[in-house]
Amino acid sequence: MPAHPASEYITAARRELAECDPALARALDQTPPFEWRSRRGGFEGLFRMIVEQQVSLAAAAAIWGRVVQGLDGEVTPSAVLARDVETLRGFGLSMQKANYGHEISRAHQDGRIDFDHLERLSDDEAIARLVAIKGVGRWTAETFLMFCEGRMDVFPGGDIALQEAIRWADGAAVRPGEKQAVARAERWRPHRSVAAHLLWGWYGAVKRGDVVLEDHPSLKQASAARETIESKTK
Repeated sequence: MPAHPASEYITAARRELAECDPALARALDQTPPFEWRSRRGGFEGLFRMIVEQQVSLAAAAAIWGRVVQGLDGEVTPSAVLARDVETLRGFGLSMQKANYGHEISRAHQDGRIDFDHLERLSDDEAIARLVAIKGVGRWTAETFLMFCEGRMDVFPGGDIALQEAIRWADGAAVRPGEKQAVARAERWRPHRSVAAHLLWGWYGAVKRGDVVLEDHPSLKQASAARETIESKTK
């Protein structure tokens, strides 16, 4: 299992992020310390991410347990390819996910990607290799590198929660799209993965009701200006 950053690194990176970009100060103040979202890496890590997508946490855990049991505890490309699609579906996988399991397995076996030595590739190279596999989208590739491989400078700009948290931080009226979010995150290099964790933590705290999100100062000023204009036109 790949090494993940220590809490000391995360704490220091959070502080640097707030210093280089004051827009993150509110997120920093309102988000308690957190640990890295670490998961098992390699082939097993990616296959599990695919299996668990678009289902509840409880369903994901149950299905994955059946997959591991069905593979006799050996979650490897050869073990997956030794079972046909119908057998994989019997473990609780959809037809699509069963096919994706075969696609990922073949990609490793024929050398299109080497999960055992993925760390030899840069972030961009690793993402390109991953998304070339049928069934692996960019968001999946980026979050896999973050959670399963411990990459510290990856930012999944297509994530809706991150986009919304960026909108809060900047006091924007409109949520940024993926390209805008990625461009916004450039300022957070080389700690973009920590920035993503910070924004996710903040977003979750607000949604749970642990944090009350007040209007950004710029939005308050804009609202006050509108009220002034409206009062003068009455």
